[in-house]
Amino acid sequence: MFKQILFFSSLLLFFSACANERGISARYYNDCKEYYDLQGHYHKDCPDNLVEYKTIKEAPVKAYDALTKDENEPKPKVW
Repeated sequence: MFKQILFFSSLLLFFSACANERGISARYYNDCKEYYDLQGHYHKDCPDNLVEYKTIKEAPVKAYDALTKDENEPKPKVW
């Protein structure tokens, strides 16, 4: 009985998030502020999502680097 409640509650939480073009968030449309500054440059400020797609792409590389890092490797000298 407890496993069924846990299973259905996890399904409910899993499907309650919305996937959009930048990642997974609590709402489908992002409240992005788009504007041009005085010099004519375009800016788009968006709030953070629960999961960003670019962080998912970077995670395996960071994990591989952490696992293959050699502790005995000499550190570069800063002049």
